[in-house]
Amino acid sequence: MPTLFTDPRSGGVKKSSGVNVLPIVSTTWAKVRDDINTEVDWLIASFDGSSKTDITIVASGSGGVEGCAAALPENMACYGGCRLHRNGRFVTFFYVPEGTPVMQRGRASMFKNGVFNVLEGSDCEIEMKPGLTEDQI
Repeated sequence: MPTLFTDPRSGGVKKSSGVNVLPIVSTTWAKVRDDINTEVDWLIASFDGSSKTDITIVASGSGGVEGCAAALPENMACYGGCRLHRNGRFVTFFYVPEGTPVMQRGRASMFKNGVFNVLEGSDCEIEMKPGLTEDQI
């Protein structure tokens, strides 16, 4: 007799992606979303050192989309979010530069939804790239 985990109508066995988003990410995102805080309006998160599953903050600061775009890492897949100055809305992004190792690209892509679940309250996802300005969004 099929069970919830083996019945094809239930979608089969449910598994986590395996990503471990460290608490500092949600704490920093709360600072970005805080209307009173003017010190942090963007964040960039990526793999913690040589870990294959832990995601932590690699950079955060002020300066909006322009400041975030200037701080993008060169050889590492990353996730992030910004507050838009013109309307106060929040956007998220997933950025994978050309020099990123192939295995990290795949793993980062697989973890994207898990990280974005922590970055709650975002209005949309943007295509982040070095040199991006808020006017280009």
